[in-house]
Amino acid sequence: MKVAVVGATGMVGEVMLKVLEERNFPVTELLLVASERSVGKKITFKGEEITVIGLADAVAAKPQIAIFSAGGDTSLEWAPKFAEAGTTVVDNSSAWRMDPTKKLIVPEINAGELTKDDKIIANPNCSTIQMVLALSKLHEAYKMKRIVVSTYQSVSGTGVKAVQQLENEIAGVEGEMAYPYPIGRNALPHCDVFMENGYTKEEMKLAKEPQKIFGDSSFAVTATAVRIPTSGGHSESVNVQFENDFDLAEVRQLISETPGVVLQDNTATNTYPMPILAHDKDEVFVGRLRRDESQPNTLNMWIVADNLRKGAATNTIQIAEYLVENNLV
Repeated sequence: MKVAVVGATGMVGEVMLKVLEERNFPVTELLLVASERSVGKKITFKGEEITVIGLADAVAAKPQIAIFSAGGDTSLEWAPKFAEAGTTVVDNSSAWRMDPTKKLIVPEINAGELTKDDKIIANPNCSTIQMVLALSKLHEAYKMKRIVVSTYQSVSGTGVKAVQQLENEIAGVEGEMAYPYPIGRNALPHCDVFMENGYTKEEMKLAKEPQKIFGDSSFAVTATAVRIPTSGGHSESVNVQFENDFDLAEVRQLISETPGVVLQDNTATNTYPMPILAHDKDEVFVGRLRRDESQPNTLNMWIVADNLRKGAATNTIQIAEYLVENNLV
């Protein structure tokens, strides 16, 4: 099993290597791939030093699987070249997510859609993954009608430069700015770029991706995405209205039975999800479950996950694991 990690020197790429090692993914040969400026660097994987190569060399090596986290432009240009060479690409950028010819996969929900013919597979947005996973069994049971989500997203979602900005501000050091304003002691209602409709790209991903993942356009999503001064882990306040009424005890049961989801919901002991507790974990954490008393059939919940793991690297590798286990590569 020859596997390429494209974007191996980036923030998510580093986590991908960590997750591949932790989960003991069946790699017989690992190709570490990055942009020209990183070619020749050495990275250690399972105690072995591996030299970073360029994209053209990686395509020529014909890996069975290429895991991409190198940005949308790189994916648009290079994923088809890998696919033409017979490689199955699992892409973590936004490049292919809403392409009607590509599958958008959260393994616990819709991996069964995958076939040998799927040569470019899209990994959803980090905020989308944790929300749909937490809601998946509830949607089956009560049928979602409308979701209102507000996100509280860590700076690691922007990248290394943003993490450095926050660290500089905490240390009182002047440095390069990833954001148009300070992020320390602040909250920016500005994740990704603004679009003509007044929403950001991040907010529109949250609005559109869940319908594709569930294969269901009968429910609607509206989102506000906010960047907060946490270094890792995204949090979401979700208000979901269902077609059918629910029982809170049953809701708790369904959430606790959802693969990859952990219920942390006991106000008597101040037990609720927090990004500091989700750090370095693969699960999605759900709590603060309560009925919306302002309208019928509506639930409030709080969802937290490590955005670099389940929100990116882990979900991508779980897709690759499914492909291997089901002989699709």
